[in-house]
Amino acid sequence: MTEEEARHALAAHGRSLFARGYSCGTSGNLSVRLEQGGYLMTPTNVSLGDLDPAQMSRLDDRGAHCAGDRPTKEAWLHLAMYRSRPQDRAVVHLHSTYATALSCRIDRPADDVLPALTPYVVMRVGRVALVPYARPGDDRVAADVERLAVDHRAVLLANHGPVVSGRDLVAAAASAEELEETARLFFLLEGRPHRMLEPSQVEELIRVFGS
Repeated sequence: MTEEEARHALAAHGRSLFARGYSCGTSGNLSVRLEQGGYLMTPTNVSLGDLDPAQMSRLDDRGAHCAGDRPTKEAWLHLAMYRSRPQDRAVVHLHSTYATALSCRIDRPADDVLPALTPYVVMRVGRVALVPYARPGDDRVAADVERLAVDHRAVLLANHGPVVSGRDLVAAAASAEELEETARLFFLLEGRPHRMLEPSQVEELIRVFGS
């Protein structure tokens, strides 16, 4: 993907996610790691539904802002994911309702916040880890994100929302959507008898499809 194609892809995915309610107002941010080096990120204080390809923030290989509008104040979050996941080329951070609600719960294991309710959450998201709370823009938990991202392509920022990486922007966005829909199932099923995938079934999915 060229830089110009990446700019338009970020704008298109942002509009799609915003239109379907995955982030409201000016919340949420997207990024891609460019094949030519450096990164493109959505600007700060701009709605995902109103992104202009020409105004995307350009960061160099070290993560320093070098062109375009000022980047999201959570650029550090994207860079932490990229440092631990060199195979991934896109990161999606949303404030989607059910995943954010799940990030507020205190009764789920921190290394496996989202239960394995469907094959697709295992295949497309994997185990989701919880990152301790920090105010938006506070990079003091960057080390936590970096450490957890080694084994988790998706994390939940406590009381904040999901961060998901993928091999490209299509994969990262699809995984973020799968996380949100599984979190919704979690709340719909709560208090009702239901079936979760058995550990052996999860292991089979990982063996067949990877994780």
